[in-house]
Amino acid sequence: MSVEYLDTPGFHGCRVRRQIDNRTYQEYFSLKAAGRRMRGAARTQVRRAAEARDAELASSQRDARERAAREVHFDDRGRVRGILYRRKKEKNGRTTPLFQIGIHSAREDRLVNTTVSIWSHGLDEAWRRAVDFYARHKQIPRHSSAYRRLLAAKPDYPELAARYGPGRSRHRPASVSAAHATPRPPVRAGVKTPAE
Repeated sequence: MSVEYLDTPGFHGCRVRRQIDNRTYQEYFSLKAAGRRMRGAARTQVRRAAEARDAELASSQRDARERAAREVHFDDRGRVRGILYRRKKEKNGRTTPLFQIGIHSAREDRLVNTTVSIWSHGLDEAWRRAVDFYARHKQIPRHSSAYRRLLAAKPDYPELAARYGPGRSRHRPASVSAAHATPRPPVRAGVKTPAE
C-alpha cells in the first residue's frame, strides 16, 4: 500500500503515490476541515477514500508492469534488447561464440539469464533456442507476431553465417573441423593391435 500519513506544518492528511509507466501519480487527501483536524467518522471516510484510490492506482500499476514484461524491445539497429552476441574465452585460450540472454522474467518475477552456444548448435539453432528462452520468460506465445519478429531479428554476422550456418557440422564449423579432429594413434609395422 502506498498511502502515507503526513503531519507537517503545511499539511495534515494522506498522500497516495504510485509510479505507472514512468509517470508519478500523486494525490493528497486532507484530514482537516474548516481549519480543524477531523475526528471519528469523517476522518475514517477520508482515509477509506485514499485507500480506494490507492487500490485503483495499484491495479493500473500491475497491468502496466504485466504489459511491459511482455513487450519486445529492439534497439536502433534492429537487435533484440536482452539477447547479446558474445565471444567467451575458454580455458584453452580459444574463443567460443554464443548468445547471452538476460531479461526480467514475467513468469518468475526475477532476473534470469543463460547462454546458448553457437559452436554447439550452429547459428540458426542457437538463435532459435535463445528466442525460445526469451519468449518463455516474457510469456510470448510461439504462434504470435511478436515471436515471428523475434525470429526474424536474427543478427546478421557474415563471418558467423559462413562458419556456423546451415549445412555445417553441428558441433564444429567447417574451417576448424580438420584442425580439431581426433588424431589416430600411429601404426607400427609388425605390431598387432588388440582389434586384430
